[in-house]
Amino acid sequence: MAKPALGRGLGALLGGNSALTQTAPALSVQPAAAAAAPPPAPDLRERVQRVPLNKIRPSALQPRKEFSADALKELSDSIREQGIVQPLIVRERGEFFELIAGERRWRAAQLLNLPEVPIISREADDRAVLELALIENLQRENLNAIEEAHGYAQLAEQFQLTQEEIAVKVGKSRAVVANAMRLLKLPEAVQKYVREGRLSVGHAKVILGLADEKSQKLAAERVIKDGFNVRQTEGLIAKLQSRGTRKTEADGKLLVAVPINSNIARLEDKLREKFGTKVQLRYTQGKGVVEISFFSDDELQRVLEILEVSSE
Repeated sequence: MAKPALGRGLGALLGGNSALTQTAPALSVQPAAAAAAPPPAPDLRERVQRVPLNKIRPSALQPRKEFSADALKELSDSIREQGIVQPLIVRERGEFFELIAGERRWRAAQLLNLPEVPIISREADDRAVLELALIENLQRENLNAIEEAHGYAQLAEQFQLTQEEIAVKVGKSRAVVANAMRLLKLPEAVQKYVREGRLSVGHAKVILGLADEKSQKLAAERVIKDGFNVRQTEGLIAKLQSRGTRKTEADGKLLVAVPINSNIARLEDKLREKFGTKVQLRYTQGKGVVEISFFSDDELQRVLEILEVSSE
């Protein structure tokens, strides 16, 4: 079955016949009775309105929490010259409007102290707002990995969606969703390193191989301090897994790890991507063991499904 196109829900929400987006209708031959029928009443929700900027509020469901000051300055400069070309998408909330899509434009308009902005009002429940905000940001690659993971987690926890259902809605594979959500198992300090770009997602996935938060934090600090790439990080984590986290008596720093075979590390990385969990591959002269870890009944069920093994 073909995967739904990314943003189909967003397209439905952002679509319509507004003056800014309407295209010429295709010509077609209609039966006489149909031609004589009165035109349908216009949907007023499709109308582009201009409302005071101070009547718009951001959404608490917005998964994106960090906005680059430089990028907002560039956008505000563009708006100063060209205006806001694409209306903000909102929903009514009492006397105010709550943003569904377009928070960057809204923030840039605040920088310019614009008195009013163009909007299109839509009806949407909380679940639709979160889904569409996620899709909009994923399409533009505006979310960092931790924001993306929190968005998936909110869909799972607040609306009881499975990882498979989330994957279908946002146009990702289940493995991508599972791997993203695993990042939330890292301690907050390590998640902060990922948000700031000091650690890549590849680094973070490898650090997840350590069992306790203290070891994960120490490993992350060591990776940043020494500028380890992902392969060097794999060597560090493998050393710590086999011997436990060790510290020097003097300053508590992690000892240098001996790098493991790069081919084994590469295979382990592929297996982690496949199963969305910790995988260890022990190999010696054609023999070895593949160890797949799981941390809940749901994770075990997911691994069994990937292996096409029935639990019955």
